[in-house]
Amino acid sequence: MTDPFWQTKSLTDMTSEEWESLCDGCGRCCLQKLEDEDTGEVHNTSLACQLLDINSCQCSDYANRKEKVPECLKLTVSDIPHFHWLPATCAYRLLSEGKPLYDWHPLISGNPDSIHQSGMSVRAFAQSETTVPEEDWEDYIIPLQSIDS
Repeated sequence: MTDPFWQTKSLTDMTSEEWESLCDGCGRCCLQKLEDEDTGEVHNTSLACQLLDINSCQCSDYANRKEKVPECLKLTVSDIPHFHWLPATCAYRLLSEGKPLYDWHPLISGNPDSIHQSGMSVRAFAQSETTVPEEDWEDYIIPLQSIDS
């Protein structure tokens, strides 16, 4: 039996299909973040991008997301070191740091719902950013440990 691609290939050698399959579907990167202008610290909120389908934790219009949400970031290999806001459980971050995927990752479990069953997705607590005026987003900051624990 051969080792899975994420254990034998570097991130730069992966096909686009392999790269995309690394996403565990947690929805955490789709949470709105607020950056403290004085310290540069990034604070997560419980508010999800307007395009995130919170039940599935998938983008409702992935192919057109950049047109609809211009600030949406396309994660690439060269950008990983700059994405300090990625959760510690993110497969892209884990692999870039030489760490293994968690057992609940769908590539390990073989079950796309394992991310939700493990409680690692935003399904249980997120709400759409469209439900809260932007000037009130600070009221929805959540502690980092509730995301990365």
